[in-house]
Amino acid sequence: MTVWITRVEPTEPLPGPLHGLTMALKDNIDLYGVPTTAGDPRNTMPAATNAFVVDRLIEAGAIPLGKTNLDQYATGLVGTRSPYGAPHSVFSDQHISGGSSAGSAVAVAAGEVDFALGTDTAGSGRVPAAFNGIIGIKPSKGLVSTSGVVPACRSLDCVTVFARTVETARRAFEVMAAYDADDPYSRRLPKPTKTGTRRIGVPDRPLGLDPLHEQAWAEALDQAAKLGDVVPVDITALLDTAELLYSGPWLAERWLAFGDKLDDDPAVDPTVREIVRKGATITAADAFAGFDRLAALRRRTEPLWEQLDALLLPVTETHPTLAEVAADPIGVNSRLGRFTNMVNLLDLCAVAFPGPMRTDGLPFGVQLLAPAGHDHLVIDLAEVWCGEQPTGVLLAVAGAHLSGQPLNDELVRRGATLAFETTTARDYRMYVVEGPLPRPGLTRTTPPADGPGIEVEVWRLPAEELAGFLSTVAPPLAIGPLELADGTEVLGFLCTADAADPSREITELGGWRAYLKLAPAAPGHSD
Repeated sequence: MTVWITRVEPTEPLPGPLHGLTMALKDNIDLYGVPTTAGDPRNTMPAATNAFVVDRLIEAGAIPLGKTNLDQYATGLVGTRSPYGAPHSVFSDQHISGGSSAGSAVAVAAGEVDFALGTDTAGSGRVPAAFNGIIGIKPSKGLVSTSGVVPACRSLDCVTVFARTVETARRAFEVMAAYDADDPYSRRLPKPTKTGTRRIGVPDRPLGLDPLHEQAWAEALDQAAKLGDVVPVDITALLDTAELLYSGPWLAERWLAFGDKLDDDPAVDPTVREIVRKGATITAADAFAGFDRLAALRRRTEPLWEQLDALLLPVTETHPTLAEVAADPIGVNSRLGRFTNMVNLLDLCAVAFPGPMRTDGLPFGVQLLAPAGHDHLVIDLAEVWCGEQPTGVLLAVAGAHLSGQPLNDELVRRGATLAFETTTARDYRMYVVEGPLPRPGLTRTTPPADGPGIEVEVWRLPAEELAGFLSTVAPPLAIGPLELADGTEVLGFLCTADAADPSREITELGGWRAYLKLAPAAPGHSD
């Protein structure tokens, strides 16, 4: 089977949080000096630059090994629509790999790379993960730049990451997620604070899965309670939304992106041509009717997220064979998107991961969905499901080690990654500590006081780097146990009581960044 379209010689990795990890790129993502074919061999011009996300990964120490096969122009969930051949699942040479990010998923599952980039407009970062027993993170729209990515549906496209473990996928994702001013769809999303027990939604009725999938899904439902409180919900509006993707504005958007490529040349996949050419006939009135329908369906889904933190679903309703796809290429593909097509339309994030194995030895994939910005939540839950122990030490910072502040590099160069943002418990007070440079200090009141909680970032620091980091902390500050708003205890910056001058208290501002806005001359060079 053809997994790779182009291989490249490995380069010496740069120092960084991904140092030495190998990666593959779906061949609709630019890699300098290599043609970006998008599955079309007529596209032979070498890329003049790296995609924005590729630059970030290389700068973090990752090593690209090449470009991987895909459904042509990222149109398909099957992995068979490519003139370069059809990869199959690593579990069976009779069953499809899933697409459109077919080669990327198989390269990871086969152990050829540590992680790989795909894209996901309709489910292409999750279906191949499910069919190959690996992890697939689909970020919130705009959280990862699509600059340097061949568009499919530009308003919906997402760059995704595959890996064999949640931990590796998370490390790559945390490097990938960054604002790109040159990408008009890039956006900054606030990270929600952590809360207590999670509420996990599951469908309140049978889903019509094939028998082998149904048995695995029943086992998955039995395991759902380990993620939190299970809440049965009606997902009809989500399934109705999924049916919109290959009609109306979004099919026309595919035509706009690459319709000029879909001539009668033998290089063009006939199924891709048949599907996307319909976009040429969609009128502006049709488009606005589609937008109105989506708005109505989105409103129907809003109550779900008032009840839930995340929703657990199968990734697909079946795992087709290559022969079944050949016999009905459009029908089989449509069924594969039933639980995935709606995610970007409804502005959700998602992570796919292995559920219980089917009795025939094929993998069964499940996914967690949540509203945009809750990426770390679903990744954390996937880590719990997969039984992975979070690696490294969680460290809360409140001052100059915050993102964008002068000492943040002390964390980054030690391989630390941002886990989440939250606040402390409400009985912490914050003071400006006297010294050559102003710095914040946290103390805990006794008895507890009802304060606002102090803004902190919680970073995951490699355990072997903790001692070196502690050596940089100067008195009267120290590292000790710190309680977060949800009752979780992590390490954090504290100060001795004698350094907490009541006249310098800034608790009511809620955090160091708010203080700096009021006192812009304060350099804030230390926590």
